[in-house]
Amino acid sequence: MALRINFNPEATVTHTALLRNERAMNKSLLRISTGNRILSAADDAAGLFIADQLSVVAAALEQGNRNIQTGISALQIAETNVGQIFEKLQTIYTKAQSAANDINDPNARAALQRDVKSLVDAIQKIGTDTEYNGIRLLDGTFSDKVIHYGARVNQVITVGISDVRATALGAFVVQGSGKYTVSNTSAYSAIVSGNWAYATGDSVIVNGINLSSGLTQGAVDAYSIAQAINANSDLQLNGISARASNSLTGAAWSGVSVVVSETDAVNATATLYITEGSNTNMNDPAKTISLTASTTAAGTLFSNLDSLVSDINSQAVNKGLSVRAYNENGSLALRSEEGKTIGAQVTLSVSSADAATSITASFNLNQIFGGPSSVISSTAAGTTDSDTGSGIKVGDLTIAGIDAYSYNFTGISTTAAGLGIAASGNATAYDLTTLNVTTNADAELALDIINKAIQKVDKIRTQIGSVINNLQAIWDTQKAAYDNTKEAENVIRNTDFAAEMSSFVTMQIRMQAGMAMLAQANALPQLVLQLLR
Repeated sequence: MALRINFNPEATVTHTALLRNERAMNKSLLRISTGNRILSAADDAAGLFIADQLSVVAAALEQGNRNIQTGISALQIAETNVGQIFEKLQTIYTKAQSAANDINDPNARAALQRDVKSLVDAIQKIGTDTEYNGIRLLDGTFSDKVIHYGARVNQVITVGISDVRATALGAFVVQGSGKYTVSNTSAYSAIVSGNWAYATGDSVIVNGINLSSGLTQGAVDAYSIAQAINANSDLQLNGISARASNSLTGAAWSGVSVVVSETDAVNATATLYITEGSNTNMNDPAKTISLTASTTAAGTLFSNLDSLVSDINSQAVNKGLSVRAYNENGSLALRSEEGKTIGAQVTLSVSSADAATSITASFNLNQIFGGPSSVISSTAAGTTDSDTGSGIKVGDLTIAGIDAYSYNFTGISTTAAGLGIAASGNATAYDLTTLNVTTNADAELALDIINKAIQKVDKIRTQIGSVINNLQAIWDTQKAAYDNTKEAENVIRNTDFAAEMSSFVTMQIRMQAGMAMLAQANALPQLVLQLLR
């Protein structure tokens, strides 16, 4: 073997290996002490880039969830206060319902009106004052607000809460007082065929929805229009509903007056038809109440109003008709709570065999319809005479919606006939500040207004709840995404202590072995001294 003293290759190679082992051991020591596998970009450039990107996403997910919690906190405040508004609206509704009862005297209704006003003021204050961090929530200004929930651009939810102040809650109403007409010379069918019947080209349009189909026969009927509105799913979705009612009270009841010049063998017959619905056929037994009376002497037919009322109601019950009759302080009152059209036809027939004997029967139609005098009179002497008069009363129609809408009843309504409203136009807005419960009619309208306000508040409240649920679901999803992202980053960035400790111990042993071998390598040149002795 060759021995040299100027260069020791064994020691040099051993020293290089020792330095490499030392560097590896020091890096392993730092990984164990810091817990990081990647100490610099040189350790794992690709891994560092991926880990850093995962770290950014995880931090953004965490901040997004904080944004969600902030949004939920604000929405929970809003939802709670909207719930308080609902409770106050419910109280207002019951007070208006109480005021609609005519048993209340003016003082009682005035007290209820004051209570209603106080509750409306409270709603106004809640809507105006509710805030989160200085941001108004319920006055209509909290609209198109963005909650950025995600880790990336445009991962947002847009939130808005409608105005729930008293000045913004209420209803859009179309209200018609059904008109009536009376003729002492025309049959009921003749009246209906005039301006009181559906005809080709007539319009029944609400909020752009054409309801004319199925409403093209018979007399104009508030009940059938209300039914068509309430059955339409599109109008329901828009919060539009309708109700109808019909009532008429006649003048003081006096019956059919019969005057004869002498007690001869004569007959007088009066037939009273009361119909409801949209039929024009006066002989339709399903929708007709027939009343007859006769006499051969001077006097009064149908003189007993209570007996007449009982007869009308008995037939109405047997035929399933919703019309009912009442004796109101000596006047005949007819009511249809469903709002069906009420018509009446009276025919007076008189017969006298002797020309010297004159008989006259008369009936004033205002005993049924009220209003001006309209007398049917039939007179005969030695002959037979028959005269017919009739009238029609359309029900009152009220349409109420949450939002603005238009209507078109061209052909079936004017301010003078039919539904008694303009042929077309826009619904009138009523807010809670307009509530008036001092009369029955005003209290009934107030119920419509409050009902729509309640529907709007409920809709807003459910929308807030839906957004809260949506945000909570996103929070849960992002929390899981955060956990998984941090785990993915941990796998790349952080130290596996079990593996690293094993590597560190290996490096320690190699360092110790290297040091021992370096000592041996350094001793090799000493062999030259043996040759020089």
